[in-house]
Amino acid sequence: MLVTTLQAGHDAADDQTIQAIQLIATTTSLRRWGAVHKWTSLICTLFMLLLCITGLPLIFHEQIDELLHDQVKPAEVPAGTPRANLDQVLANAMAQQPGKVPHFLIWDRDDPNAMFVSVGPTIDADPTNNLLVRMDTHTGAYLDAPDFTRRFTFIMLKLHTDMFAGLPGKLFLGLMGILFCVAIISGIVVYAPSMRKLRFGTYRGHRTRVVRWLDVHNLAGILLVAWTLVVGFTGVINTWADLVLKMWQFGQLAEMTAQYRDRLVPAKLASLNAAVEVASQAMPGMTPSFVAFPGTTFSSKSHYAVFMHGDTPLTSRLLKPALIDAETGKLTDSRDMPWYVLTLFVSQPLHFGDYGGMPLKIVWALLDVLTIFVLVTGLYLWWRRRKAGVSQERAIANAAAIDNPLSDRRDAAE
Repeated sequence: MLVTTLQAGHDAADDQTIQAIQLIATTTSLRRWGAVHKWTSLICTLFMLLLCITGLPLIFHEQIDELLHDQVKPAEVPAGTPRANLDQVLANAMAQQPGKVPHFLIWDRDDPNAMFVSVGPTIDADPTNNLLVRMDTHTGAYLDAPDFTRRFTFIMLKLHTDMFAGLPGKLFLGLMGILFCVAIISGIVVYAPSMRKLRFGTYRGHRTRVVRWLDVHNLAGILLVAWTLVVGFTGVINTWADLVLKMWQFGQLAEMTAQYRDRLVPAKLASLNAAVEVASQAMPGMTPSFVAFPGTTFSSKSHYAVFMHGDTPLTSRLLKPALIDAETGKLTDSRDMPWYVLTLFVSQPLHFGDYGGMPLKIVWALLDVLTIFVLVTGLYLWWRRRKAGVSQERAIANAAAIDNPLSDRRDAAE
């Protein structure tokens, strides 16, 4: 009997030791994850605030441009009116810009009655500095040539994409996006243990202000997890756009035009209108998105590159090029884009909520505002804990560990 009692006491002591070891290990792990969450959040928060604030007006960029800027409207034509010959559209556009050369012909996604001719000083000039000449799709008449670089939405876009720092700025923001995703994942890890003993969405109104704000911050953050991860990850992908397109240019495009590598830009180009018709016939059910002229970034020296897209919300974002010989007007090659380019195409509209019209844009805007709230409350919590001399890791471990009398006394002391 005595032996049995001693053995039972020994087993109970062993169980308590194991539980103590497990508690120490859990607390240590939480503090490590808390450190990861704190530092990744602190490093990226100001830049994420910049991206959220500048991204909000970009969700409604079409409506803002329409409100702030007057532009010549295309002529009203009856339904079914055929579109103007593209050669005439091009000639009319170039007559307005003597001494310049066309780089791209672009159909306006937001207005089917308008299109743009992107022109530069030379064929090998940087296309990012090009002027966009706006033309009427049906009459072929010149509309205007707005300076987009002075618009509010353009300034917001540059701040949002590269902070006016070009490729280095894009890659830096991509790094901040990766840290943001790590902060989200680590936040889930440190939040999960509290859910074992607290109901989801618990607001501890009887606790101190810091704990109350922590509960609000955690609830908002956990509700936004899926959206912030999607927007954060697609944002990172978008910062790699220049590199992705370079990979395609020196990969698939170089392979498609390898046998024409030594040819020069033809002195006389074949009909642009006929080239687009050849591409449309080769891809039934698809619509032209833009044409890259020979010698530009997205084509070879001797081809029109006609980029086609589908007619569904998803396929309208996926482009497929058709290479048309600029001398003979014949199709020489057409291939689906590689997976990494398609991933970029899908991520771009998903990042700004462009798939579902105005309802989805409103949802995206509300989620963006909530994300700003989470970022601001995160900074507030860090500042309050720092001011009180309590480490963020310990605060997270305390708040997640338990809502018990001991933790109440700790909060009262703080």
